[in-house]
Amino acid sequence: MNTALITGCSSGYGLETARHFLANGWNVIATMRTPRDGLFAQTDRIRILALDVTSPGSIAAAIEAAGPIDALVNNAGIGVVGAFEATPMAHVRKVFETNTFGTMAMAQAVIPQMRARRSGVIVNVTSSVTLAPMPLAAAYTASKQAIEGFTGSLAHELAAFNVRARLVEPGYAPTTRFAANTDIPVMDLIPEAYADFAGPIFAGFANPALTTRESDVAEAVWRAANDTTARLRYPAGADAVALAQAG
Repeated sequence: MNTALITGCSSGYGLETARHFLANGWNVIATMRTPRDGLFAQTDRIRILALDVTSPGSIAAAIEAAGPIDALVNNAGIGVVGAFEATPMAHVRKVFETNTFGTMAMAQAVIPQMRARRSGVIVNVTSSVTLAPMPLAAAYTASKQAIEGFTGSLAHELAAFNVRARLVEPGYAPTTRFAANTDIPVMDLIPEAYADFAGPIFAGFANPALTTRESDVAEAVWRAANDTTARLRYPAGADAVALAQAG
């Protein structure tokens, strides 16, 4: 039976993806910074592990405890919304530590075992901002664009060992609390000079024409993990699909 290790499973895409893999018969190692009970139905196919993707020690401990991994799903991430000029560089670095370097570190940790078995898949969850950059999200967009390039290169690098690398690009899902993991209130990052510009954008967030469901992302990750073709990108949600088709 296949085993998936999924990061960022305390809520949102990660939680829904873990449930989707369980429903389809996989063993799941659901990781999160602070494990908590009650997220999953009782089954011996689920294990919950503590994991901070910004900590090398935490990564090493989780990989050792997990055992053989057939699919790594890098979903853990943090958002930041605001004018770039008002975003402290310390917070920009924090976004990159989780979204970019955390994803890279997790991949580096599992590649040796996948290469040795000549089997496995790494699915990196980015965002539709890589298809159409969103205003007031420059740092977040940059952190996800970096993973797009990283994954494309990695896919070529690992193909000789029958290990696949994939991208899932979710659209906007209001239920995921995009900036919930940031420690800076959004309005602190909107200087007065940006107020007129930011107003219509926040109105668009509140009433988007198209949205993405968490189940859309879970299904896209599932397809990416099980697709044995050379396909790299999997837009998730009606809005992301529309952006991808628009080119």
